Amino acid sequence: MLVIAEGDDVESCKAAGAEYVGSDEYLEKIQKGWFDFDVLITKPMMMRKLGKLGRVLGSKGLMPNPKTGTVTQDLEKAIKEFKSGKFEYRNDKEGILHVVIGNITFSEEDIVENFNAIYDFLLKIKPNKSKGTYFKSIALCSTQSPSIFIEPMKVKWS
Repeated sequence: MLVIAEGDDVESCKAAGAEYVGSDEYLEKIQKGWFDFDVLITKPMMMRKLGKLGRVLGSKGLMPNPKTGTVTQDLEKAIKEFKSGKFEYRNDKEGILHVVIGNITFSEEDIVENFNAIYDFLLKIKPNKSKGTYFKSIALCSTQSPSIFIEPMKVKWS
């Protein structure tokens, strides 16, 4: 987790559990291709500085957005929410759902638990009027790796 902040916010964000907290030094690192974070949180006043990186961050799904809770006045609350398991998902124009269920440091059990939680959540929010197959296919992949396809009807792991 990266928080772009200045002044008094830096220490409070570190205390709240953010791995990386800073401003210009991290913006320069991002310009040089550094992306060792999964969520970027900031205040509205810092968005002016991040605007220069919009094309790079947006293509990777890392650009902060008030709708997702990553642009907020209460940085500590946002950090705690994302640390405690808040996740984001988005659909592209083909109807494909993109969601992060973990990273390379997670154990196999944690990834399975996260997958099952998201799968259950998606079934719960399925519209009642939806007919037919709700999940046509499921593919898991790491960044820059081939996908693993899962048969949707045999998805519950123990």
